[in-house]
Amino acid sequence: MSFPHLLEPLDLGFTQLKNRVLMGSMHTGLEEEKGGFEKLAAFYKERAEGGVGLIVTGGISPNFRGRLAPHACQLTYPWQVSKHRIVTDAVHDGGGKICMQILHAGRYGYHPFSLAPSKIKSPITPFSPSAMSSRQVDKTIKHYANSAELAKRAGYDGVEVMGSEGYLINQFICARTNKRTDKWGGAFENRAQFPLEIVKAIREKVGKDFIIIFRLSMLDLVDNGSTWDEVVQLGKWLEQAGVSIINTGIGWHEARVPTIATSVPRGAFAWVTERLKSEVKVPLVATNRINTPEIGEHIIASGQADMVSMARPFLADAEFVNKAAANQSKLINTCIGCNQACLDHTFSMKRATCLVNPRACYETEINFKPTTNKKRLAVMGAGPAGMAFSVYAASRGHDVVLFEAKGEVGGQFNLARKIPGKEEFDETIRYFLNQIKLHKVDLRLNTRLDADVIANDKFDEIIVASGVVPRDLKLPGFDSPKVVNYQQVLNGDVEVGEKVALIGAGGIGFDMAHFLCEQESSTLQPEKWLKQWGIDNQYTDAGGLTEPEQHKPNREVHLLQRKTTKMGKGLGKTTGWIHRSVLKQHDVKMHTGVSYDKFDENGLHITIDDKQQVLDVDNVVLCAGQESNRSMLEQMQSSGLPVHMIGGVDVAAELDAKRAIRQGAELAMQI
Repeated sequence: MSFPHLLEPLDLGFTQLKNRVLMGSMHTGLEEEKGGFEKLAAFYKERAEGGVGLIVTGGISPNFRGRLAPHACQLTYPWQVSKHRIVTDAVHDGGGKICMQILHAGRYGYHPFSLAPSKIKSPITPFSPSAMSSRQVDKTIKHYANSAELAKRAGYDGVEVMGSEGYLINQFICARTNKRTDKWGGAFENRAQFPLEIVKAIREKVGKDFIIIFRLSMLDLVDNGSTWDEVVQLGKWLEQAGVSIINTGIGWHEARVPTIATSVPRGAFAWVTERLKSEVKVPLVATNRINTPEIGEHIIASGQADMVSMARPFLADAEFVNKAAANQSKLINTCIGCNQACLDHTFSMKRATCLVNPRACYETEINFKPTTNKKRLAVMGAGPAGMAFSVYAASRGHDVVLFEAKGEVGGQFNLARKIPGKEEFDETIRYFLNQIKLHKVDLRLNTRLDADVIANDKFDEIIVASGVVPRDLKLPGFDSPKVVNYQQVLNGDVEVGEKVALIGAGGIGFDMAHFLCEQESSTLQPEKWLKQWGIDNQYTDAGGLTEPEQHKPNREVHLLQRKTTKMGKGLGKTTGWIHRSVLKQHDVKMHTGVSYDKFDENGLHITIDDKQQVLDVDNVVLCAGQESNRSMLEQMQSSGLPVHMIGGVDVAAELDAKRAIRQGAELAMQI
């Protein structure tokens, strides 16, 4: 067996899990859509058939006030059971097991009806919660138990009680948010009674033959969070109260430390699960940035945990476990931790999906059925759009020839993967290269698709995926060799000096600033990364925080934008703050409302608020967007064949691999 520890069954006494892989909780947005539970059933069934040992749903509230948003899903009444049965039946038909996560948002509720232990507003929501009365606390405990009983009636194999990430239970546990003076506040023993009473009430309602997972916040990463002694004590009490499994929770949502973004090292928090392992006998689950079977195998084989939780990796590839079991990990579509189509969608009230797998959460809508009209297709450009289209079209039975003028595939991903913290983009290129081989796409590197090639071959249609080119600025002095574009820098075609001005503060500008400031990626050096973000793996203080290690800037970098809005406003909803923090760590100078005048031997001349100034810089790097690369489009159109444009050549806004890959998939489905 390729991954013997990862794929070993786990005996819980009354039931057995077929392996040590838990599909972690993710809210997809389907829970609230019309007909969404049927789509959710198809989503989960594919993952069950893909071999995962245990699935945990997105958070379902036990009552109205605990909802994350006004129209979020809850399980409170018997009439709500039937729609959940659609999901559980599908998972069981697929050979899997599934638990429903019970989540009360507490002060994180995005509505004016939220409740919390104390009237303390969350920094990430606009509403102040009402402090719960003693009666409301008692009723909420009963609501948890009622929801768990209904979950059992709906066919779930268990529930996960969400006790981490800063939601209601976590708010009771921590003195940070619990200022109560009754029996539910004050000493830790009192604050811990709320989660313990919930678990006891659930166990009494559901009996012994039902899985109860408790998501325990082992590392709060906020000031005045739990101490390590409190984490251990609560873990022991939970074991005595009857939990089946303890899952690891890392960080509150308001924490200013990244926990799941692509720049977080793989398995960066397994150490905290390992630390608890010697204190309790109940199986423990390690979480966060575990995205390959190799990482999962190492964590379990080394004794850091009994199971591993992977959430987004099952958006990226439903067949993750089956491929690992067949020793085909190279064929796994690896989660790159980008958040762009999953968490960014969730926090924008959109249906979640996956940048590298646009079928995720669209299993009933995007499918690649065998074609009944085989065509010979020419694809220009092996970037994300071209590769995705080629693989999906070839999987349907089309004869696909993929032309790439350069000597490697990947397009803009080849640039992105050079940015510190974006090394995961390598995995997507590896995945598509293996899929190209698997589906027998005729890949022709160092070959430009032009009129002569088309004339000498019999193609039925042409797909142009030639991407983008950097936008130039026509300003005095900008023809200097010291004014370069981001592609030239990332490709190593030019060297820049110790003082640099970056024009354009979108995603490219932020990436370029990071690239110029960080010579060695901390993502590949976990100990360095922990120090960079002030994470204390000795757990000396409450919350596990310490002072971040100070950086000594190796360059003077100026980031400039024309707009007067907040720098980085257009970055990812859940990751933008990380990029801003990194640049602050490196002392990048940020300028807004900038007009560019000229470049000469004195530097870059700019105007801000009608005041002229000169930035004494060695180089200017243009990061001011890009334009569609349509240099060959006219030749393609003159061929007389149908021509389709996908990716950046179609729309050259911010670099958008999510749209490019999805557009390639949708065209492949239709052609």
